Amino acid sequence: MISFLCKETNVSRGGYYNYFSTEAVKRREIREEQDLALLDLILEAYNFKGYKKGSREIKDFLYNQYGIVMNRKRIQRIMRKYGIICPIRKANPYKRMARNIKGHHIHDNHVKRNFKPGRPFAVLLTDITYITFGKKNTRAFLSAIKDSQTGEIVARAASTSLKMDFVMESLDNLTKHSLFSEHQDMIIHSDQGVHYASNDFRNFLKLYGITQSMSRRGNCWDNAPMESFFGTYKDHVDLNDCETIEQALKKIDHFLDYYNNYKPQRKLDRLPPIQYRDILITKQKGEIPLGESTP
Repeated sequence: MISFLCKETNVSRGGYYNYFSTEAVKRREIREEQDLALLDLILEAYNFKGYKKGSREIKDFLYNQYGIVMNRKRIQRIMRKYGIICPIRKANPYKRMARNIKGHHIHDNHVKRNFKPGRPFAVLLTDITYITFGKKNTRAFLSAIKDSQTGEIVARAASTSLKMDFVMESLDNLTKHSLFSEHQDMIIHSDQGVHYASNDFRNFLKLYGITQSMSRRGNCWDNAPMESFFGTYKDHVDLNDCETIEQALKKIDHFLDYYNNYKPQRKLDRLPPIQYRDILITKQKGEIPLGESTP
């Protein structure tokens, strides 16, 4: 019978008996125990702060938080083995809103996709995205400002309308950041949306000596890091249980704290934005050698 089954399944008799040998069974038991021990670590990283993660982010998180070096292929194998699924970004079915509107106040693209100017607060990116919250899918809008060098979200504001107020609020919040300083050779880059071509927006930048830069018409790649952040945000944040904009903002701020302080990013030497920012500032002061990076 064994010979017949081995022949039908294209398995050698030697392989069959080896698989069920005492040594092989013992090896599988040891590996199972090891996998279960690693599973606890992976699940802790996967569920940290309530935001699910993929294998790359889990690998970086384990190193940053615990100094644990774990092979990414091992993480992937264990995730597959125990059915741990990472979030997959969904395509955005909505057209970009209130953007790329022709106007008399269109500015040159001073950034030209140079998103790594070498220091924090040299190039800031800003944009608006829609958010929905509550069981009725109430529509609201989020304005965010991102430091292109460090990836840090340095200011935000939200509103249930597209009036100019919440965009100006995000600028006011920017001035409260510890690294903001008047007239410090700073660029703010946006698309050609009506908010950014407005007199209020332009006058604010002029007041603080900030250079205004705009993407080419209809070219989302000119502001790609900002678009990427909004995609990441929508992957992680579910506002269905929020009944008011204030409740939604509380969850958004919780995610921003996680994103800025804990979420490792491959383009930032696998560090979260604020940790990367602090190391960059320290290097620029000459306190540690340039070129050091995490393993």
